Amino acid sequence: MSNLPKALVLAAAVSFLLAVVTTLMGPLGSVEAEGFSRACTNLAVLGIGLHLVDKK
Repeated sequence: MSNLPKALVLAAAVSFLLAVVTTLMGPLGSVEAEGFSRACTNLAVLGIGLHLVDKK
């Protein structure tokens, strides 16, 4: 279970990078930069929450 928060934070970092790229280049497919930004925030919060709950 300790790898799940790390994976979520890594996915949040990738989502943040996609948000930056779509801000500079325009929409990626049909997803605007705000969608990637929201995903980044949600994934990071899930990762932090799981880390705090799973802490022993």
